[in-house]
Amino acid sequence: MADRLLALPQPVRFLFAGGFASAINWLARFPLSAVMPFPAAVLGTTAIGMAVGFVLYQSTVFPGSCRPLLLRLRDFVLVNLLASVGVVAVAMGAVHVLKLMMAASPAEAVAHGVGIAFGALLNFFGHRRVTFGDVSRQAASDPC
Repeated sequence: MADRLLALPQPVRFLFAGGFASAINWLARFPLSAVMPFPAAVLGTTAIGMAVGFVLYQSTVFPGSCRPLLLRLRDFVLVNLLASVGVVAVAMGAVHVLKLMMAASPAEAVAHGVGIAFGALLNFFGHRRVTFGDVSRQAASDPC
């Protein structure tokens, strides 16, 4: 199964890995919302999604990165923190609009999903260019 995944184009692997991490992020918000306010639950699940995402991106999307692990971790966190600001801002903006059309609980779920989708776009471009950027520029004949 892993070989089939690695044979897919990088953007497709990113979508699969990011989709899985995003699903974990989205699903984890429900139990967190039971014990904390919506914005805090969104931030908490963002951290959970980041941890899952790093492992998946490292192993399936950008496995050839020669950058030191600590630099990748640092940049991964920085890119995700910046994207998290976007996730929360979009989720908070969307929830206000959606609560005009539906009950609070489904409005929060949909708004959080919209925020995560926006964050996924920011993450793709940030990780491709910054966190694991050397993979796309590295020549096949230039091993680490």
